[in-house]
Amino acid sequence: MIFQIFGEFDVILIGILILVGFVFFILLVVLLKGFKTVKEYNRLIIFRFGRYKRTIGPGIVYVIPMIETSVVIDLRIKTLDIAKQDVITKDNIPVTVDTSVFYKVVNPEFATTKIENLMRAVFNYVQGALRDVIGSMALDTILTQREKVSHEIRQVVGEETREWGIQITQIKIQQIELPESMKRAMAVEAEKEREKRATIIASEGELESAKNMAKAA
Repeated sequence: MIFQIFGEFDVILIGILILVGFVFFILLVVLLKGFKTVKEYNRLIIFRFGRYKRTIGPGIVYVIPMIETSVVIDLRIKTLDIAKQDVITKDNIPVTVDTSVFYKVVNPEFATTKIENLMRAVFNYVQGALRDVIGSMALDTILTQREKVSHEIRQVVGEETREWGIQITQIKIQQIELPESMKRAMAVEAEKEREKRATIIASEGELESAKNMAKAA
């Protein structure tokens, strides 16, 4: 019936047009998939045939399908809790330190291409810096100058990790635990200090009372 209406040539032409239309539709769908929306706090790292090409975003961007691939990088500040770590101070006192690290990506290209596991690398570097810095300080300094300790650790880690495209914004020492024997010794010392102060205050009171009585006489 079709051959009778259109003829053999017309049927072939219609078949070709349908095939071309189908291919065009598939191609259009594939090309439209290249459009992506990048959020304000993200960047898109583009690789073309496996090589870094560009960093794009935020907004609506285009990634060439089948030629380019993309990796999403989050620019927001991230928190990394360092497991409690046993460290020896300069005066050979063992302490357990609980630390948190705050960092953010400032160079998405480097953060993608220079290091494989960014979080693990930061974790390891902070642990090493913690041992080095606290190991160079006396216990009294560590307990009374946490800001200084945190600053020095941040300086050390920042120097090492800058080439990874990240910035260490803050290192916070959450807790410093002392050995039980040290806690007891400090408690005894504190009690002695309180008793000493109480004795001094009592003596000053008695002296003042004696002066007042002498004046009254």
